[in-house]
Amino acid sequence: MVVREKILDMVVGCFKRHGAKRLDTPAFELKDFDIAGQFDPMIPDAECLKIMCEILSGLQLGDFLIKVNDRRILDGMLAVCGVPESKFHAICSSIDKLGKISWNDVRHEMVAKKGLAPEVADRIGDYVQCHGGVSLVEEMFQDSRLSQNKQALEGLGDLKLLFEYLTLFGIAEKISFDLSLARGLDYYTGVIYEAVLLQTPAQAEESFNVGSVAAGGRYDGLVGMFGPRGHKVPCVGLSIGVERIFAIVEQRMKTSGQKIRTTETQVFVATPQKNFLHERLKLISELWDAGIKAELLYKNNPKLLTQLHYCEQMGIPLVVIIGEQELKEGVIKLRSVASREEVAIKRENLVAEIQKTLSES
Repeated sequence: MVVREKILDMVVGCFKRHGAKRLDTPAFELKDFDIAGQFDPMIPDAECLKIMCEILSGLQLGDFLIKVNDRRILDGMLAVCGVPESKFHAICSSIDKLGKISWNDVRHEMVAKKGLAPEVADRIGDYVQCHGGVSLVEEMFQDSRLSQNKQALEGLGDLKLLFEYLTLFGIAEKISFDLSLARGLDYYTGVIYEAVLLQTPAQAEESFNVGSVAAGGRYDGLVGMFGPRGHKVPCVGLSIGVERIFAIVEQRMKTSGQKIRTTETQVFVATPQKNFLHERLKLISELWDAGIKAELLYKNNPKLLTQLHYCEQMGIPLVVIIGEQELKEGVIKLRSVASREEVAIKRENLVAEIQKTLSES
């Protein structure tokens, strides 16, 4: 739950930074960000990709790449390759498997199972194995077949503009124009995108197949389908795969043996002597009232070693120790759990000293 909460906090924090407001509707969840309304082309789309980059960088999941395509380019490509419109959906779902299976396997599925002519499949293969940056967009503008298709040209024009904005946002190198990206959902009408983690050789050996961790696109026709008057509301959005990211983080923690703190306790109140429960309770109440996250053991007379061991186990950074000597001298000992160094602090200065130590750590 702690890991999940951290991931969600990071995602929601990024959404809020970009002006999001929460909608009380089951259609939109914490992991979704959508921009609805009539705006100039590609500005909201570019912001969605920026948000995706910010979240994936912030979660420190390793290197990633966001594949981008456009449904109009995809449909235009299928048309100029000679795919009958009735087979667009079936062929798209085959193309969508590229990356999980090889082009030869995809081609076989198209020809043997979906009845596509081999030469048509080969033409598709020439396109869907292409990926690159804005230079590939320019290249496709010059393509003799694709440049004849009005839909494809519209999509390429928008992608060119999109890359201009992505460069201004400083994220163009994270984005790859990938003609194999099909995103099997029919409601997408324009730009589509999908983020994948780039595995290190060690992760590849562990055969932990990550797949997509975030995705989205433009769906200008969807909202109108659910409205009473069918008003067209242009929309673009993204969805963060929180559960998948959570599984990746959990897997990596197991592999590396990394522990995660399950509490946020900053200070532990301890004593080396018997009959000091009242002093500990007064002290911890003072810390709580000052907004400091503090804990103690619920025992009258716990052993000091048990208390210190608990702090190490739970990753609590500071311990305040009160005993007879400290009481007599009007001081409290402040101990760093990591370094085991102790300093004596005047009782009245304790809260200020703890706050100073915590702000420096």
